Amino acid sequence: MLSLDFLDDVRRMNKRQLYYQVLNFGMIVSSALMIWKGLMVVTGSESPIVVVLSGSMEPAFHRGDLLFLTNRIEDPIRVGEIVVFRIEGREIPIVHRVLKIHEKLKSPGLLFLVWKWFQTLLSVSEPLPVLLSISKKDVGGSELQRSFKMQNGDIKFLTKGDNNAVDDRGLYKRGQHWLEKKDVVGRARGFVPYIGIVTILMNDYPKFKYAVLFLLGLFVLVHRE
Repeated sequence: MLSLDFLDDVRRMNKRQLYYQVLNFGMIVSSALMIWKGLMVVTGSESPIVVVLSGSMEPAFHRGDLLFLTNRIEDPIRVGEIVVFRIEGREIPIVHRVLKIHEKLKSPGLLFLVWKWFQTLLSVSEPLPVLLSISKKDVGGSELQRSFKMQNGDIKFLTKGDNNAVDDRGLYKRGQHWLEKKDVVGRARGFVPYIGIVTILMNDYPKFKYAVLFLLGLFVLVHRE
């Protein structure tokens, strides 16, 4: 049997060979961790690769699809974007689509308004009476609001699974109605269909996971090439 052949190979190995194989296994694990850390730095996400565990995003994504994520701070959250987020009290991240954006505009202070009015005066080459008649729209209108929002805006968003009938407020912690940027693990940038099904099997059947890990470790230890 295959398992008995593995055990016979282990018995025939001397201590030097065994130490070498253990060191080789450790290098493989270390290399995998280094690659993972490198992906985290490049993508800005704590989990640059995730597996879809449910059918809530069908037909866009199916159970077992492997997603590639980025989470750069300078990229704004947009409606329709697919995000992976964590909820307090839940260990496994959720993959859902942004349904709504809520931007809370803080009231600018008096000094900020005066400064923007002064900037407007300097940028307009008109006689003094015209400058003094600048409307409130020019001082507190859309341009001012956009400028202020970029600096002090409080952006929140609501999510929903494409295959779900209602939004995710029932999934959020009690009293929470919106998600914030800090809740985001990453934004989906690409995917490979069904390749993560092994991860689902290992998650659903812990004994299968331990058996796979044991066989992989045993194979590395007895593989001499």
